Amino acid sequence: MIGDVPYGSDQVARFPAMVSELNEQEELRFVSHLGDIKAGSAQCTDEYFAAIKAQFDRFEAPLVYTPGDNEWVDCHRANNGSYDPLERLDALRSLFFSNPGKTLGANMPVTVPDSDLPENVTFGVQRVAFSVLNVQGSNNSLMPWSGLGLTEPTAAQLEEVASRTAADVEQLERTFADAKATNARAVVVMTQADMFDPFLLRAGAAENPELVSGFQLIVEALAKGSRDFGGEVYLFNGDSHIYNDDSPLAAGSPWLEIYGQDSVDTLRRVTVEGAATSNEWLRVAVQPNSGAGEGVLSWERVPYTAS
Repeated sequence: MIGDVPYGSDQVARFPAMVSELNEQEELRFVSHLGDIKAGSAQCTDEYFAAIKAQFDRFEAPLVYTPGDNEWVDCHRANNGSYDPLERLDALRSLFFSNPGKTLGANMPVTVPDSDLPENVTFGVQRVAFSVLNVQGSNNSLMPWSGLGLTEPTAAQLEEVASRTAADVEQLERTFADAKATNARAVVVMTQADMFDPFLLRAGAAENPELVSGFQLIVEALAKGSRDFGGEVYLFNGDSHIYNDDSPLAAGSPWLEIYGQDSVDTLRRVTVEGAATSNEWLRVAVQPNSGAGEGVLSWERVPYTAS
């Protein structure tokens, strides 16, 4: 797994070498990019997107990519080019998801539950159910497009958030139901947004839950699905840049009150290290013979050696 990469000119220049180094890992079944293919202050140009797509096409393993807020939600910013974010989302879908049901890089069949969101996919590997959701930073795209001179979300913006969130929730519900019906060993959910960002706690999310209101319905579905499933659930996200491994809805967590949830001890969350100073990827393995509660997944942080 990788995410929030490449950031800045130095990392953009190194990105081809990073791809080459991952291509040398013969044991990789697939690669996941958890969004943010550029820095938050970089331009959202078609040319840049095409350059990243060319590198994605070089992956010799299948690549599962979920877009991040830097490549569409926040493109309204003046230093990003003052784009209409919804137009940038359409551009991303046209370029990166032109063949729904197929991964980038090498092909691995995936299911697209909603044709309007070709970036949202599900698949199974070694009896582990994977669900990849378009969930965004910037409060899931509810923050006003200030770079376009706006102080409130537009009607089109709110409609996009509502329809995408509804699709995310429906996909989560189906993922957990299918996992329980098929006796899956674990569920893995992947998003760009860090819905449990430590920075948002420091910014006052406990006193002002509106800071994370865009994630409310998704967290509810994640919590309920985890309880109903009963087995191990893993949430992998990018967005907040600093590697973290925790249980955000375990007893005593401040997020329980923020999101109005009862505790969920089976949910484990991992934030993948990213951004300009990052020099690592996360190798995740499915343990072939683990029993219930023994840790279906394991992972290790692996530094790049390419310069």
